[in-house]
Amino acid sequence: MTARRVVFIGAAGEMCRVAIERFARAGGDWELVLCDIRPELLRELAGRIPGGRVEVRRLDLFDRADLRAAVDGAALVVLGAGPYIRTSEPVISACLEAKVPYLDFDDDVESTQHALSLHEKAQAAGIPVYVGCGASPGMSNVLAVDAANELDTVENIELGWMVGDERPDVGRAVLEHLMHIAAGDCLTWERGRQVVHESYVETGVLPMGGGVGEVLLYETAHPEPVTLPRRYPEAKRIRCLGGLDPMPFNGLARGLGLAIQDRKITVKEAVDFILDVLHNRFSNTKGLRHALSGMIGQVRRGEMAAGTMVKFLARSALRRTDTWRGGLVARVTGTRNGIPAVAVRRTPLSGPETYATSSMAAITGTACAAFMVLAIEEGAGRTGAFAPEDWADPKAFYSALERVGTPRAEIVEAVC
Repeated sequence: MTARRVVFIGAAGEMCRVAIERFARAGGDWELVLCDIRPELLRELAGRIPGGRVEVRRLDLFDRADLRAAVDGAALVVLGAGPYIRTSEPVISACLEAKVPYLDFDDDVESTQHALSLHEKAQAAGIPVYVGCGASPGMSNVLAVDAANELDTVENIELGWMVGDERPDVGRAVLEHLMHIAAGDCLTWERGRQVVHESYVETGVLPMGGGVGEVLLYETAHPEPVTLPRRYPEAKRIRCLGGLDPMPFNGLARGLGLAIQDRKITVKEAVDFILDVLHNRFSNTKGLRHALSGMIGQVRRGEMAAGTMVKFLARSALRRTDTWRGGLVARVTGTRNGIPAVAVRRTPLSGPETYATSSMAAITGTACAAFMVLAIEEGAGRTGAFAPEDWADPKAFYSALERVGTPRAEIVEAVC
């Protein structure tokens, strides 16, 4: 098999579709192999890739023999199928056996930790294993490094993500991940050591770009506070804050997450309920009281006004959605020339008219495509398991974003 093959697993997912199209824009003589358990969903996408450089094949990633045959001889394997707590282990194992490079946009802590624990095995196999190469984690880590490079010492790192109203275009894997982080243990870095918080309890306000401004976000169980302390062990605090827009969606997620934690509903029941809400179907009431309880909790804690909740419920009943807004931000505090200083890096634009920040799929897929460009063009001789901050230089990453079609004005904004 040729070593010019790039294999995408879970290619039919919304984020992976974006990564495929935007990686193809960077050029190069690559054969793109699009694998999914639903190959019929890939025909239209394959037709949009120029030059006839596409193969579509059915793949069940849990079929070990079929998976091994798909990845054998690839120049890079990209895993876009989630949730990663179920999917990354078999694909990484196949790549280690086949000795082919691996890359994903994993946003689950447990699978990220497992992947990084394979550092010596990856070295022995002579391949790189790149994890967390999406938006958050991924681009958020690069923004944090860029901001930290401006300072002499680093004391606190706060990373923020915000996702706008995407009704109805949200997949099950994304919602399963949301339920996974909406309640339960949240590994974070505090007082210079790893501690456990309750996810979606602590809050913070961060200055989002794209016209969003100062926004309340929730501490979430994401990989950044687990991986970044390896680079900044002297930092007193490193945490990841995230949120959904409009604000009541956060309460909805929290209420359902707590119900799952208390075994009042299953993950499947919660996801089914959210999908019904996203599609403006209101016959499924299984999760309704838990969702309402989460939103009422927001009001009681002063996180939003009661009128905001009522307006959200009324607009949802009328099947109205909000204009998408969101993005990424990293705020780093420390010292410069012995004086306390703050450095901020963030995505500067947001909304439907943008290239890279028009949806969660757009920002994740675009970032993944840029990481792919770097991995292929600069990864020769690199072996081991890596988080983004271990290998992706900010300037090189921003240049790669341009290579995959991102207008320069959309890439990064520095705020000091």
